[in-house]
Amino acid sequence: MKKVLSTTAISIMAIALAACSSGNGGNNNVTSPPSASPENVEATSTNEITEGLQPEEGASLIIWEDKNQRTFIETMAKEFEQQYGVAVKMEELAPPDQVTKLTTDGPAGLGADVVVFPHDQIGRAAQAGLIFPNEEFKDETVSENAENAVKAVTFDNVLYGYPYAVETYALYYNKKLIPEPPKTMDEVISFAETFNDVKNNKFALMWELQQFYYDYAFLVTPGGYMFGQENTDKNDIGLNNEGSIEGGKFMQTLKEKVLPLNTGDVNYDIKKGLFTGGTLAMDINGPWALSDYRATDGLDFGVAPLPTINGKPMVSFSGVKAYYVNANSNYPNAAKLFARFLSTKEAQLKNFETNGLLPSNVEAAADPVISNDEVTKAFLEQFNNSTPMPSIPEMGNVWGPITAGIAAIWDDGKDVKESLDNAVKQIKEAITSS
Repeated sequence: MKKVLSTTAISIMAIALAACSSGNGGNNNVTSPPSASPENVEATSTNEITEGLQPEEGASLIIWEDKNQRTFIETMAKEFEQQYGVAVKMEELAPPDQVTKLTTDGPAGLGADVVVFPHDQIGRAAQAGLIFPNEEFKDETVSENAENAVKAVTFDNVLYGYPYAVETYALYYNKKLIPEPPKTMDEVISFAETFNDVKNNKFALMWELQQFYYDYAFLVTPGGYMFGQENTDKNDIGLNNEGSIEGGKFMQTLKEKVLPLNTGDVNYDIKKGLFTGGTLAMDINGPWALSDYRATDGLDFGVAPLPTINGKPMVSFSGVKAYYVNANSNYPNAAKLFARFLSTKEAQLKNFETNGLLPSNVEAAADPVISNDEVTKAFLEQFNNSTPMPSIPEMGNVWGPITAGIAAIWDDGKDVKESLDNAVKQIKEAITSS
């Protein structure tokens, strides 16, 4: 996901996650979860999907999906055809590119029937009339999935998505360097005082400083926010309120005591090299990093929820993966059935087994194959303290100004209030002119 930060260019996680976009440094590697037991995933109980909705006569479907989902999609497509008599073909297309392609191909009758894209593009797709609301399966979707996941695939109080996975970032820690994960940022600071050795590239903690996807947590935890009314009010921007200012000042403290580098000095690959090389004790990263770290010989690591800041649970950004139905599909009934088929509890467990995607379904997340895995459990716990990235189109105007504002705060030591005020001013100007 990666980054789900898709508008600039990239699970339950609820123990109750993915993402994005991704704040994963462009890394799309698949996680490597423990194998799910056959009794948990062998059957996809879709016989109870609905008695009323039936596929159109002669229907056949196309789904756009990422290449790493091919095995799962093709397996599910065979089961769907056996049950409904509808053939499904998968075409590879990266999720961040799908809304743009659907804008032209959808009205022309060339678009896929079922599509997948980062949830922060819902506003754009919905306003353009490109996707159908999820009406027939609304009740099931709302009752079965994590509340944060449902909110993420809802725009203007209308449910559009069929969520199937969630993701956020948490705290990776090298057990040889720090056997137990710190629960507070004060503990991180204390650890850094004795561990850091800049000349030898030894650092207590890193995250991708140049990515607001991660920096968001430091501004919002003390009381900042993106947009008002649960990230739906473009006229109410809280990135320069008292809480955000407090968070910006705390970031300056972290630069002095924990991570004395500039924003351009840290990226995904740099962190990966230091963490796998044994000189970075802790890394704020997402589940997309698991395959890299699990493939490193001798690396004994754990994952924990993010440390608290002044007693407050750290609030991360999160992304939600979901299926959507093309509003120009020739076979909307069949497409809706297939979107539902791919997002049931059983399907989500199978997707976890196949691709390591963390489910949005509450019961799936509570299944022993997931809840008994400590790494997965940590991401799910952090998802409870996450905010889905805003899906309103105006979110695209945020990334540039706020990233520049944080660089001024972190790199140049500029006044926090002045820097954040300037960033918000630029965001508002961009929204007005767009």
